[in-house]
Amino acid sequence: MITITEAAQAHFVKLLADQPEGTNIRVFVISPGTAQAECGVSYCPPDAMEDDDIELEFNGFNAMVDEKSAPFLEDASIDLVNDQLGSQLTLKAPNAKMRKVSADAPLVERIEYVIQAEINPQLASHGGNILLVEVTEEGIAVIQFGGGCNGCSMVDVTLKDGIEKQLLDMFPGELTAVRDATEHQHGSHSYQ
Repeated sequence: MITITEAAQAHFVKLLADQPEGTNIRVFVISPGTAQAECGVSYCPPDAMEDDDIELEFNGFNAMVDEKSAPFLEDASIDLVNDQLGSQLTLKAPNAKMRKVSADAPLVERIEYVIQAEINPQLASHGGNILLVEVTEEGIAVIQFGGGCNGCSMVDVTLKDGIEKQLLDMFPGELTAVRDATEHQHGSHSYQ
């Protein structure tokens, strides 16, 4: 369910050495399955363990995951990244905002998943997002840009060289094109 690198495991062991005996870590998702989903890691003292917790064993500690967060932490990873500013724990949970869908799920669900898990996080750095409007019988995914993407002069490049290329590569033989349904108008909502 959750991969914790050796460097991150060693970091947790070091942090937990200063905590009361029996303290582990808790990995959780607040508002799982929503656009507002937030992942976190905290200490989990013995009296904070719940009956329905899933207990994952690592070197020198256990990670507790509540039952509600578990499906949204599938494929999650925790790493300790060292850079010029020091070290920092990073938690990546690609399924936090939308539960992972199976490979045989309907095309619309699989495209929605890719949009929420991969495309929208990339667009969010510019305050933008996309929404899947429909998939036509001809295999055309019709999307709508929102937020900072609306009115952005680079929207055509983002669509053709980014979103369309990514979706066509992921769904060969199922998707034929990606089209924009948005009316782009400059305004105070635009990222400039």
